[in-house]
Amino acid sequence: MSTGNPSHGYRRSLGPWDAALVVVGGIIGGGIFLNPGIAAQRTESGLALLLAWIGAGLLTLVGALCYAELGARRPQAGGTYVYLREAFGPLAGFLFGWTMLLVIYSGSTAAVATIFASYTVAAFALPASAALPLTVGALVFVALVNLFGLKLGAQVQNLFALLKLLAVAVLVACGLYLAGAHAPAALAADPARDGVGFMGAALPVLFAYSGFTYLNNLAGEVDAPQRNLPRALLVGMLVVIGAYALVNLAYLAVLGHAGLAASTAPAAQVMDRMFGPVGARLMAVGIAISTLGFCNITLVAGARVLQVMGADGLFFRAVARLHPRHHTPNVALAALSGWAIVLALSGSYGALLDYATFGDWLACAVGVATLFWYRRHDRGEVRFRVPGYPLLPLLFVAAIGAVVVATMRDNPRNAGIGVLIMLAGVPVYAAWRWLAARDRR
Repeated sequence: MSTGNPSHGYRRSLGPWDAALVVVGGIIGGGIFLNPGIAAQRTESGLALLLAWIGAGLLTLVGALCYAELGARRPQAGGTYVYLREAFGPLAGFLFGWTMLLVIYSGSTAAVATIFASYTVAAFALPASAALPLTVGALVFVALVNLFGLKLGAQVQNLFALLKLLAVAVLVACGLYLAGAHAPAALAADPARDGVGFMGAALPVLFAYSGFTYLNNLAGEVDAPQRNLPRALLVGMLVVIGAYALVNLAYLAVLGHAGLAASTAPAAQVMDRMFGPVGARLMAVGIAISTLGFCNITLVAGARVLQVMGADGLFFRAVARLHPRHHTPNVALAALSGWAIVLALSGSYGALLDYATFGDWLACAVGVATLFWYRRHDRGEVRFRVPGYPLLPLLFVAAIGAVVVATMRDNPRNAGIGVLIMLAGVPVYAAWRWLAARDRR
């Protein structure tokens, strides 16, 4: 860990290694262990599936490069919220923060904490009734760890990230070992999926890549951000793309495309074939660790957004406070963690998450679009600029726009409700500003 001068109340304590592991930990959650089966159902061959994962990874890399420039331009806490507020006005920033608090960060954290609980129950043969206490306990644990400074939180996060990479490495090694000489057949066409197309696999694959923007929320705590933030995003994304491609190749080599499409737990199946029930149990432990690390990053990153919103007067002023000793937004962290626990206890988070899953990538696309505003209005010196500008940012925005349109066409009910959740923030914003103006009189 390196230290630097405080920025806006935060300590720049994240070095390049810590920042890169934040990127890895923010992306690799439960998706790579669960979503490949869904993606296989929506592709017609192993080759098409592998290309979908690599293609989505390269598209995400383009988005990460755009966010690297945005972070270098505004190396402060808040990330996407700050970019939207400056480029498109406070309403745009508020709508992002509103959706983030209501469902995107809190809902995904609650959902992934539930995955943690289910795999912990399976790994240690616990009664099903233990799942809910484990879910709540996981959320409380990651919140408590980060109340005492980002240094401790980063050390815990680094451990989670390294353990999940170890789980991925073991899975890949076992899968390719079991495949043997049959690995080339893994890319063959699946007659049962002939003509299913390619676009349908985009959403579950992109969902597994979401989270690369979390580091920008912590930009106020990255040491030498002009240099380290772009490097961390690039290195972290390359590690994730490589890991995802190898994991899917291992799945295909062992299960085949048809077997993967029929599987709801491909990682456990691969480990079960290698080591029997003990292997499946070990993989359950690995997945549980991976999901816990994801919850840690999501809560920490989301709390910084709430803290900046509070400082701007667009949320309760109390959440703007930083702990005088640890320089952490403890009130914001408690608020976000508390709402995630409420969603987990209510059982409603699953529906909310389905409604607004595409909202996370929509926010990413709009965040990248702010780059055009910054290039025109912010003439300051920046050490990192997106290569291939404006083509690469335009490619990212257009591709994500196509996925969002396809999602709204294929599932108009859920997408429509997701849009309504976001738009519900408009009257809330108007009421908030009215109350704030009245208090100033």
